[in-house]
Amino acid sequence: MRGFTQNIRNGNSFLLMNNEIRWPIVRYFANRPINSNFFENFQVVGFYDIGSAWSGKSPEDPVNEYNTGVHINGPVTVIINKDRAPYVMGYGFGVRSKILGYFVRLDWAWGIDGDVRLPKVIYLSLSLDF
Repeated sequence: MRGFTQNIRNGNSFLLMNNEIRWPIVRYFANRPINSNFFENFQVVGFYDIGSAWSGKSPEDPVNEYNTGVHINGPVTVIINKDRAPYVMGYGFGVRSKILGYFVRLDWAWGIDGDVRLPKVIYLSLSLDF
């Protein structure tokens, strides 16, 4: 999920929704054929992601690892209810194009965990479109 490092939520079940708006800005304004593969495929992207991962029946299940913390010190065991939001969100913008035959993606993303907006994360990917 964009806006976070790996494993913001863990579990054997997950739900993810990704929305993107892609705009091929050079093709939109060009009135003639474009000879450059980079500019022909150049896109500006805005996106919004929301998702969760959980163990148990639902994301709100208290069994989930992100909801509880267990601290053991000798004979004393303390269980802390963290009361964290089960769903996380990410949003941002990016650019896409082809460079030397590879589809290159560069995204700037911010994550939202509960009511906290996290610092931006920059992603560089060499891959196919999806």
